[in-house]
Amino acid sequence: MAEIKNKGGRPAIDNPRRSPVTVRLTADEYSRLKEYAELHSQTITQVILEGIEMVYSK
Repeated sequence: MAEIKNKGGRPAIDNPRRSPVTVRLTADEYSRLKEYAELHSQTITQVILEGIEMVYSK
């Protein structure tokens, strides 16, 4: 059987994130989230994932 050639592009990762989540925030909540992310040099996604980890670590 012929070997499959890599066509290039971005390399595959072990655990891809394929489940998008949408959250509706008030302007104040979004502002606070964005401010926190900027203050800690993180993305909004990183802050949310950090919050999920905090909930599970309780």
